[in-house]
Amino acid sequence: MPERLGIGGWSYGGILTDYTIASDTRFKAAMSGAGMAHFAAAYGGDQYTMQYNNELGAPWENTEAWVNISYPFFHADRIITPTLFISGESDFNVPVIGSEQMYQALNTLGVPTELVIYPDQFHILTHPSYVHDRMLRYFGWFNKYLKAD
Repeated sequence: MPERLGIGGWSYGGILTDYTIASDTRFKAAMSGAGMAHFAAAYGGDQYTMQYNNELGAPWENTEAWVNISYPFFHADRIITPTLFISGESDFNVPVIGSEQMYQALNTLGVPTELVIYPDQFHILTHPSYVHDRMLRYFGWFNKYLKAD
């Protein structure tokens, strides 16, 4: 049923969710957890600086490549999918700025969106009430946008 098609993921799954909703409008709801869409904004703030330098070069040396991998952010105007963004406040693996920027982009564009940041949490949520809350938010978000009439 196309009207009940949702997408979501955490970490690399959140990154892929951002790419997908910037490329395909068929999804009726999305959840992007611990994602990143504007990679230059994370440069030096995450644990991947050495890999970025080796694979892409520094942002000022190879700007075109950095813009290309930041496709979801620079094409946020193509996104119409209501999207829930979730992150841990202290995530150094995929910093919270990735979720914050995409939330602000969609909010600016008038796309239904929410941002949830769990305090004192890293890449994996460990506080039991936060893990529970995240599941309730997933179910609530998808139920809101994918529920059958």
